[in-house]
Formats: sequence, structure tokens, C-alpha cells
Amino acid sequence: GSHTEEWYLISDGSLRREPGRVADEPARYDYDPEDPVPTVGGPVLMADIHRPGPRDQRGIEARSDVLVYTGPLLESAYTVLGPVYATLFAASSAPDTDFVTRLVDVYPDGRAICVADGILRASARESYPAPGVVRPVVPSPIEPGDVYKYVIDLWATGITFLPGHRMRVEVTSSSHPRWERNLNTGDGAFRSSRTEIAHQTIFNDAGRPSRITLTVLEG
Repeated sequence: GSHTEEWYLISDGSLRREPGRVADEPARYDYDPEDPVPTVGGPVLMADIHRPGPRDQRGIEARSDVLVYTGPLLESAYTVLGPVYATLFAASSAPDTDFVTRLVDVYPDGRAICVADGILRASARESYPAPGVVRPVVPSPIEPGDVYKYVIDLWATGITFLPGHRMRVEVTSSSHPRWERNLNTGDGAFRSSRTEIAHQTIFNDAGRPSRITLTVLEG
């Protein structure tokens, strides 16, 4: 059988089974649509250009607009088989923006290989209230500075994280050109080319526990 397990994003950059403390400070980064995070591997087309598949993410993890949370060294095999989703408590300075979450397998030699990822547009948050649930809701802007709960579907996966490996979660706001850039204006790319830099805040405290939920195979 299988069951779900939650791993929490902690303010010190760790990934743990226990949520953060009440006083934990949030993490922040700036997302500039003029300098989006590039897509590295994953389920993309046009193989000659985008090099799909399991690719090393260390290059993008070094960017200031990518938050990285790393779990402990695994002492035994850990098999994830089924749906994966993230729950982020986040605020933005923009009336609309995107949030991207990625699950990564960190090898003993440091390689960080993408396992699964997903994206959610803030204005579409009410259309995806829970994993696998889609509602025909008209997109609505967010109030800059307010904290919202975002449920991001990373789809299903099947992988065994081997002993000596670590799990890692990345949080950012773009993966271009796989996903269209959010211009952070609320105007949409087809109506305007104007962009704004969004100041993003991800909360990790006990009352707003951002986390990733994995379907774990028993035994």
C-alpha cells in the first residue's frame, strides 16, 4: 500500500518532516520577467533545443531567484509512487505572478536531478483548490502583500530515492520557455509587453507551513 507524507520547507533551507516554528522568518526573492529562470531538462519537446529528460539543476539553484530546501541524507531507500503536490503560503508585490515548485533527487556527488515540477498562476488559484480538483472559476488578481495559499500539482511520479541521496525542493516563479513568463502586471502577454519585478515572500512558520506532499510506497 501507500500513504502520504509531508515534508516542510524550513527557513534555514532544510526540508524536514516537522513544520517550522511560530517565529520562523519567511524566505524572499525577486522575480524579473526580463530574466526568467531557464528550463533545464524535464518533460519538454524540441529535444535538439531544450535537451529534455533528467538534467542537473545546480546551475539554476545558484540563482538568487530560486529558493532551495534540502532534506537529510537518506539512510534507506525511499520510494515515491503517485501524486506529488506542493502547498505554498506566499505573498507577492504584484497583482498577478506565478509560483513554480520542483522536486529534485540530490546524488552523493552533488548532482541535482529534476524528478517532477509544477506551476500555478496566482490569479488562477481558485481554479485549483486541491490536488486533482479543477473548478471553472474566472481568474482573479491577488492583493499585493496579502498572503494566499497555493496548491501546486506536480503530477504523479515514480522514483526510489536511494540511500546516500537527499530530496530537495526548489521554489521559484518561472521556467522559460517551458512555461510562458508571467509579466507580473495582470495584463497578460497578449495585451501588453510591459513587465514588473515581483517581490515574492514564501512563509515557512508553524501557522503558514509551506510543504510538499508525497505519496510514499510502504515496505
